[in-house]
Amino acid sequence: MNITKDTAVTLAYKVTDEKGAALDSGHLSYLHGGYDNIFPKVEALLDGQGLGFSGAIGLAPVDAFGERDESLVQTIPKSEFPPGVKVGGQLRGRTPDGREQVFNVLKIKGPVVMLDGNHPLAGKTIRFQCKVTAVRIASAEEITHRHVHGEHGHHH
Repeated sequence: MNITKDTAVTLAYKVTDEKGAALDSGHLSYLHGGYDNIFPKVEALLDGQGLGFSGAIGLAPVDAFGERDESLVQTIPKSEFPPGVKVGGQLRGRTPDGREQVFNVLKIKGPVVMLDGNHPLAGKTIRFQCKVTAVRIASAEEITHRHVHGEHGHHH
C-alpha cells in the first residue's frame, strides 16, 4: 500500500542538526493528507511512497519548528513560580498577548525565573531522516479526529 490521503503512516525517525549531531529519534504515526500532523515538506517527501521507503530532507526553521520569537522569553518573580518545577521543566503560562503557551524553565537565579516559550529547536535548521514502518487505511474515527490513534499515535 502506498501513502496517500487518509492513510495512517508509522515512521522510525531521526532528527539531526546541520553538523549531523543527533537531536531526537523514535517512532511516530501520523494521518497523511494535509492534517498538519507532520511537517508539510516531510509529508510531501512521503506522498506516494510505500512500506520500507527511507528518505531524508533538510528543513529550514520556517519549515520545521519556526524562527525564535524573543517575545516568548520571559522573566517572572520566583514568588509566582509553582513549587517543585525545576530547570528543564515545563509549565503553562500566557504570552504577552494573552495566549496560553507552554514555557520551558531555562534558569532560576535569585528572585527570578527565566522561561522560554519557543520550541527548543526553534531557529535551527534540521535534517529529518525516516523509514516507513507501516502504512494502513485510516479509520473513519481517525479521519474525523484528524490524527492517528493507537501505538505511536494519539491516545484518548
